[in-house]
Amino acid sequence: MYAVVVTGGKQYRVMQGERLRVELLDLEAGKDVTFDQLLMLGDSDGVKLGEDLKGASVTAKVLGHGRADKIRIVKFRRRKHHRKQMGHRQHYTEIEITGIAGGDKK
Repeated sequence: MYAVVVTGGKQYRVMQGERLRVELLDLEAGKDVTFDQLLMLGDSDGVKLGEDLKGASVTAKVLGHGRADKIRIVKFRRRKHHRKQMGHRQHYTEIEITGIAGGDKK
């Protein structure tokens, strides 16, 4: 079974036991988090969308926090004596999916 979860403005296709890095969540390591904003659930029976997802959720355990590798941003204007360099390291939370609960059966 898999699900498409929305968190931090991004969409992730997740399965049970999978580890992934999402946008920073304000939780301590070891805590559980529940994602109830789902776009899709899929299994061997087919796909559930829209109203079929009422009550469906994905639970995960927070493993830790960190910062991604630095990316370099360079702005350069030729022949103008203008060059600007910047760097950015994005904060993330690493989670492990512990369970996917399906919606209400009709």
